[in-house]
Amino acid sequence: MQKCVAMSGKTGFIGSYLSDYLQKKGHEVRAIPRYLLEGDPSDLAAMLEGADVVIHLAGAPILGRWTRRYRKMIRDSRIRTTRHLVTAMERMERPPTLFISASGVNIYPFDGVYTERDTVISSGFLGEVCRDWELEALRANAFMRTVVFRFGMVLGRGGGALKTMARPFRLGMGGRIGHGRQMMSWVHIEDLARAVRFVMHKHALHGPINMSSPQPVSNREFTRALARSLKRPAFFTVPPFALRLLYGEGASIITRGTTVLPRKLQKAGFQFRYPSVGEALKEALG
Repeated sequence: MQKCVAMSGKTGFIGSYLSDYLQKKGHEVRAIPRYLLEGDPSDLAAMLEGADVVIHLAGAPILGRWTRRYRKMIRDSRIRTTRHLVTAMERMERPPTLFISASGVNIYPFDGVYTERDTVISSGFLGEVCRDWELEALRANAFMRTVVFRFGMVLGRGGGALKTMARPFRLGMGGRIGHGRQMMSWVHIEDLARAVRFVMHKHALHGPINMSSPQPVSNREFTRALARSLKRPAFFTVPPFALRLLYGEGASIITRGTTVLPRKLQKAGFQFRYPSVGEALKEALG
């Protein structure tokens, strides 16, 4: 059944792909302007009239030097906008039937293997951001079905982390980061879009959902798969201290990893088209 979808972050890497995918499946997609996410909730509520689904993807990039100012930008672009959006929908006479908000696998600690049943939260900056971000989104549970997608690293053509990561490999200067044992939870962008549509029609699904492949890999394994896909060597090792010099504490999202499994999606019957990183990279890199 055709649905009207209102989406923030529609022009970003994930948003543009997801918007095109949903439109090809017959849904109407309208963009939520950034200024409405920071203005009068009544104006935002008026813009959302007639929407069946609201998807909230807006947020400042995580990779960077986490100065006090940039930390505030990361938090506000996620938590304040989500609070504003939920407040606007709460005021609507006929709110949408489904709210999907982004979050990240960074909510989990670096050690261990985690599914949605695990409630432990990372004590680091990103863990706290994701916790507060999800709490704001889940306020909508009181009046509509709410899903929080915890995204792993998203692999796809022409954008996202892969565009940056592939560049040194194309030049023959690629390699693992440090010892390479840190885990990487990832998802192909096509599977991400398919999972969003799957959840739109699976009314029993709600709450946090891990949006990551069922086959997380170590950085060493990812490096080998990326080198094979590009037919390039991977002799180099990127020392973690160099990344810390560049990004400060923000380097932790590269030098450390989280192992996450998508149990909710799998139990609901969702099947990944790209479960292995080799298949995903082959498609994403053409």
